[in-house]
Amino acid sequence: MSTATATRRRRVAGSRDAEPWTGDYRRYDLVKEFVAALAVMALLTVILAAVFGSPDKPAISLTGWARNAPNDFVVTAVAELDGTSGTATYGAPYIADPSAGQKLGPLPLQRWGGVREPIDTAEDFVLGPLSSVTGDDALGTALARYRAATPAQRKTWTSAYADALDRAADHDPAKVAAGDYGPVPELAGRLLDLARGGGLDGQLLAANGFYQTNYAKPLLFLADGTYLEDQARAEHLGGDQWGMMNETGRYPGHA
Repeated sequence: MSTATATRRRRVAGSRDAEPWTGDYRRYDLVKEFVAALAVMALLTVILAAVFGSPDKPAISLTGWARNAPNDFVVTAVAELDGTSGTATYGAPYIADPSAGQKLGPLPLQRWGGVREPIDTAEDFVLGPLSSVTGDDALGTALARYRAATPAQRKTWTSAYADALDRAADHDPAKVAAGDYGPVPELAGRLLDLARGGGLDGQLLAANGFYQTNYAKPLLFLADGTYLEDQARAEHLGGDQWGMMNETGRYPGHA
């Protein structure tokens, strides 16, 4: 094609574009189109989220634990008193135990960080919260008896009750054989009542001051039992499983 022919065709096309439109006109509402598209996309998002979204589980709390697995709660509470729970034997940054902690060869890296968040499991998880309960003379007597006992006597009581719970059917406190357990059964039972009523969650959070955003203590207490792990494994979130779940519950997330 010659240059002259190409130039002539461009001129003809340009003249046509400059001519006024003589065809029909159709009304087009851009806002209505946008609203319709937005509604369709929102509906698709809701449907796809319901079908393929991760489960929105309610927050796991000490209250739910005490209500759904009371036997496990009591066993764990006794272990906190006895100093044999996972937290009580973990070492730094919670417990000053020179024999505990992970190592990299001969290097005790965990202990080098020091105890930055000291926790006394018996006092912080059991005795302290129970001491806040008022108007319960039986509980006050049990606390006074336990605190007045020697460390050796406390160990004898808690170890004996822990062994009895382990032998009882379903670890049920109601099925524990008679024995000399001191005030430990009373303390564990009252802590269970406190947790069922929702008071224990608040007590452990209030121990961190005005800003109740440090969930370390409730989480550690939960992790010492089997209830939290059972819930995680049911959602394929165990340590040897592969899974993912969105954070649920109110800010800053669930314990």
